[in-house]
Amino acid sequence: MDALLFDPRQPGHVAFVADHPEPQRRRGEVLVRVHLAGICATDLELVRGYMGFAGVPGHEFVGTVVAGSRDLKGKRVVAEINCVCRTCDMCRRGLTSHCRRRTVLGISGRDGAFAQFISVPARNCHVVPRALDDARAVFVEPLAAAVHVATQQRIDRTMRVAVLGVGRLGLLVAQVLALRKCRLTAIDRAPAAVAMCERLGVAGQALADVKPAADFDVVVECTGRPDGLRLALELVRPRGTIVLKSTYALPGDRNLAPLVVNEVRVVGNRCGPFPPALRLLCAGKIQVEDMIAGTYALRRGPEAFAAAAEPGNIKILLQPDRP
Repeated sequence: MDALLFDPRQPGHVAFVADHPEPQRRRGEVLVRVHLAGICATDLELVRGYMGFAGVPGHEFVGTVVAGSRDLKGKRVVAEINCVCRTCDMCRRGLTSHCRRRTVLGISGRDGAFAQFISVPARNCHVVPRALDDARAVFVEPLAAAVHVATQQRIDRTMRVAVLGVGRLGLLVAQVLALRKCRLTAIDRAPAAVAMCERLGVAGQALADVKPAADFDVVVECTGRPDGLRLALELVRPRGTIVLKSTYALPGDRNLAPLVVNEVRVVGNRCGPFPPALRLLCAGKIQVEDMIAGTYALRRGPEAFAAAAEPGNIKILLQPDRP
């Protein structure tokens, strides 16, 4: 089958291959024909060395089940990315996304969705309603991660909240938090990102115009940059909360003294729940269409990754069946 491959011995290089073996289903898994897949910041970091990953990347996708489950066969699905054991101490405590033995689609221990087919546990799949087209359904996974900010951290209308970095993930986080009616500001280096926030009804501000006053109750750090935590510390009030969403290959700032001095709470925040993400997209409460900067065939995968790395492109999609 057609696939994109990354070899950590060749940093920064993603290769297209036309003869990659189709995935072998493990017990309890289904085979999914991929319709669309999205390139996210984590994928870009993987090819820079993050996680030491080798194989087929990609974890944001929508596709049709073609084998492995009588109930799911022929259904359009999206899938949660953590493949878990259900028996370790974390799983028994209900913390399945932190399973001790987990593999993660296209990130750790198993191939991902930048291919014609992917094998995933049937229990990870969520059926996509007919009303939701592929171009919006492919955003379910990152939107779920955005929703998780509001499920993990209390956000209400009395709070001043900043989203720092409004790219692929930050735009989704900002839209989710706007539904909470908090006093929200979206901050980014790029004028185009700030302008898009304004079009979505979210107050935007250029980072260069921000005068840090340490007065935000919550700062959600989505910059994808090693200096993101330092910037967040300049914005959050004493005893406020920083929600960290960024992952990156390069080491970040190591001066954590301000966390201690200002008694700042730092919360890591990763994957989130799919059902509310599906509901928000179906209800039209989250706008994603304008985020799509281009759709590429798999054979143009290296070109697609280069486009995804361009600052002006928010979301680049891959379409395996596209000639």
